[in-house]
Amino acid sequence: MDSNGVYGRIKSGLARNPAKWLVTGVAGFIGSNLLETLLKLGQTVVGLDNFATGYQKNLDVVRRLVDKTGDWERFTFLEGDIRDLDTCRKACSGVDFVLHQAALGSVPRSIEDPISTHESNLTGFVNMLVAAKETGVKRFVYASSSSVYGDEPNLPKVEDKIGEALSPYAVTKLANELYAGVFAKNFGLQTIGLRYFNVFGPRQDPDGVYAAVIPKWFQGLLEGQTVFINGDGETSRDFCFIENCVQANILSACTQNPQAANQVYNVACGKRTTLNELFAMIRELAATTNPAISAANPVYRDFRPGDVRHSLADISKAKTLLGFFPEISVDTGLSKSAEWYCGCSKVE
Repeated sequence: MDSNGVYGRIKSGLARNPAKWLVTGVAGFIGSNLLETLLKLGQTVVGLDNFATGYQKNLDVVRRLVDKTGDWERFTFLEGDIRDLDTCRKACSGVDFVLHQAALGSVPRSIEDPISTHESNLTGFVNMLVAAKETGVKRFVYASSSSVYGDEPNLPKVEDKIGEALSPYAVTKLANELYAGVFAKNFGLQTIGLRYFNVFGPRQDPDGVYAAVIPKWFQGLLEGQTVFINGDGETSRDFCFIENCVQANILSACTQNPQAANQVYNVACGKRTTLNELFAMIRELAATTNPAISAANPVYRDFRPGDVRHSLADISKAKTLLGFFPEISVDTGLSKSAEWYCGCSKVE
């Protein structure tokens, strides 16, 4: 975390006004990175997770990173499920800001099991909104997704223009935005939705059938496994390093701009990278540990159902209303990720 730039402004602001935060999905990839940053910024954090997709090891890593300064003492962990309303009420009690990350991600998972996706991403989401309203939370920031753009063909993606949803996962994220808007209008709960575009970085899980492409490819190359690319490799994505995502969450919670609340924002870098380009960059980074990796080539297979062909974000709205600026580029983010995956997750 830089001492200058956007993070410098965040740090000075929070130092003057410390708060109590709730991070749902705190043991997951994004949640644990939010926890780490908030504790380092001197904040008090409550974390909620049921370990469906999160891991105790992520919390253990954060503890080792912050324990020397005593920051871990300001963290309280609750093991529980957002599908239970009483659990949500308990988690929200006395909290100023909610950063709601808990969800069942993955387009393929939602196609194979739409009921579980609905229960976590919609029933759980409404439970969290109700709990936040009842306990007087100041602002409710939640993870939406670029998947809500569906089959909208135009690039870059602009917040007020979406297409038809292509998966149950996309439907749940769009419904989240609709519910948040209704709670803002009817109950005065301030909400901000963040449409994530392919967030990546340290602690992102490389294992499992639904693993994201970047950690999966790092692991595959390092372990000598076959790396698959769905389609011809010219599919493109707007990859966003985790530190940029963390910045957007904290800015959303803390902004004093009255026009910024009750909105949705793209969270991305505003740059498109093809899967072929991404593979080449990851291969080069992984080859620093074993030169033989430089000769590895991917295996191409059929396009995956529910996937969009190209994705690119217009981030001007977040820049204007939130002061968001993605300080970490894709190249730099991949280098930071390589340190994590190639270093076998070592913690200094």
